[in-house]
Amino acid sequence: MISETTPLANPYWEYARLKIACEERLRQAYKEDKFPMTIVRPSYTFGPTWIPAAVGGHGYTNVHRLRQGKPIVSHGDGQSLWVMTYHTDFAQGFVGLFGQVRALGEAFHITSDEVLTWDQIYQITAEVAGVEPQIIHLPSEVIATLHPPFGGTLLGDKAYSAVFDNSKIKRAVPEFKAKVSFRDGIVQSLAWHDADIRRQRLDSRVDAVLDRLVGVHQEIVGRGEMVS
Repeated sequence: MISETTPLANPYWEYARLKIACEERLRQAYKEDKFPMTIVRPSYTFGPTWIPAAVGGHGYTNVHRLRQGKPIVSHGDGQSLWVMTYHTDFAQGFVGLFGQVRALGEAFHITSDEVLTWDQIYQITAEVAGVEPQIIHLPSEVIATLHPPFGGTLLGDKAYSAVFDNSKIKRAVPEFKAKVSFRDGIVQSLAWHDADIRRQRLDSRVDAVLDRLVGVHQEIVGRGEMVS
């Protein structure tokens, strides 16, 4: 369980390192100049315009592949744990901190308490999309080597289980409770995309990368090697 006091470090992902640097600068300003600040750590938050994925981006591409009967890619063995938070739930905790003097100088996790594996996330997405998923697995290191832009977010983040302790935000904002399950959230996301064909954008570059990863998987399996 990750708490607000868990040490922060990320040698793999510049985005995370920059966030850590921002926190350090804010803490310095609070300590030295009494600059009024509160740090909020939401993890993976999504809304109707997002379709969460660890490999393939947050757009419509993975759903397009699912509906076309093409495989999607899950990193590792697909069993690392993750938390998906719907935007309205995050907003309740976030707004609840406004104006709280006792929140100054503090950091707060604001996430759902629902814990899913990445394979479950893809399976639920496919079920809501009305299809049976084809999910293939590749080690995160292999994915990062074949397509480095995916490397930071995998090796520095999603390749590892991330379950957060939300007790601090619940003490500060007693009314905070994540009510929207991932299933209910992804229902709204797919409904938003399905409502207008112009929103169903296939990223051809990402699609080609996924095809390449699937091809590598097939080669590995053909040689009888382990892939997760």
